[in-house]
Amino acid sequence: MGDFLHSVRRLRRKRSAADRAPVLGDQRVAVIGLGRFGSSLAHELMRRGWDVLGVDTDPALIQRISDDLTHAAVADCTDPEALRQLGVHEFASAVVGIGTDVEASILITSNLLDAQVSNIWAKAISRQHGQILERLGAHHVVLPEHDMGERVAHLVTGRMLDFIEFDDDYALVKTVAPAVVTGVTLGHSLVRSRYGVTVVGIKRPGEAFTHATAETVVEKGDVIVVTGKTRAVEAFAELS
Repeated sequence: MGDFLHSVRRLRRKRSAADRAPVLGDQRVAVIGLGRFGSSLAHELMRRGWDVLGVDTDPALIQRISDDLTHAAVADCTDPEALRQLGVHEFASAVVGIGTDVEASILITSNLLDAQVSNIWAKAISRQHGQILERLGAHHVVLPEHDMGERVAHLVTGRMLDFIEFDDDYALVKTVAPAVVTGVTLGHSLVRSRYGVTVVGIKRPGEAFTHATAETVVEKGDVIVVTGKTRAVEAFAELS
């Protein structure tokens, strides 16, 4: 396995941002690997109006899902010729949903890069797997189990109602407004200077979310959406 990874790394080179840019308006995507992650993603993309090519090596799985997708095919995409015959090189986006077979995941990602697919998402089952995919040249790497575990941990241990963290140590949190910001306008509460966060949305009981401004008065029981550095929004959400 070590020799295999070393060989693949030598074959890959980073491409420029211009080379990687997906074709705007192209709503075709190939989802390779239709396990729980891949099939869920494929169905959601279909719901959003995308054309989805689903590919897996399991004929029974393809038979079950074929009526739900635009196209479905049984193929082993570790073979570059299989990708060529499927026309995946014509797609602007592709998702490698294979996780447990690390070698297959890496080979398929390499094949997609060689086919010059400009927007490649790859699932990883560990940080090491993710690092290999990134070094290989995958444009986006996701760790679904890790990311969901981290998110749920924030919800279980704090007052947060939702939590999303981005790559650059920046997070967005939905939480019940703490007392320190209630009863006054956001401008007078000095939330940004005191706590290093910005309130961007607010929802009162029985009402829809609206944008927050400096003149917005936060009341007890309001739900607010806050952005900022991860540690800052974590600390803010813990205020009573």
